[in-house]
Amino acid sequence: MSRPSVLFVCVHNAGRSQMAAGWLRHLAGDAIVVRSAGSEPADQINPVAVQAMQEVGIDITGTTPQLLSTEAVQDSDVVVTMGCGDACPFFPGKRYEDWKLTDPAGQPIEVVREVRDEIRAHVEKLITELKAS
Repeated sequence: MSRPSVLFVCVHNAGRSQMAAGWLRHLAGDAIVVRSAGSEPADQINPVAVQAMQEVGIDITGTTPQLLSTEAVQDSDVVVTMGCGDACPFFPGKRYEDWKLTDPAGQPIEVVREVRDEIRAHVEKLITELKAS
């Protein structure tokens, strides 16, 4: 059986989607293919998001914001959007989820920690659902 694949998408691919990808890699190991991208990628990952993830032992410093491509969506079984609006391409037959999360850009570490923890809960639920299918 092939591994399921998940694509996390937000506008800048610098905070929410990077934290989600970090959590999924950490919690699922290599059981799930993980991708992340943004409709308007930033130059670098949000340093406060990096700090919040380092606090829980997850290093996302080796990743860089990527431009969302049609191929990334086509190659993914699940596409999780986090405020990318209409920029995300839609393909029939794909599973789409939209997670309503606060944008960590410009937020203090206390807010980013809350977002980080909320993302973890969503990722844990997603892993459970993917294992069951």
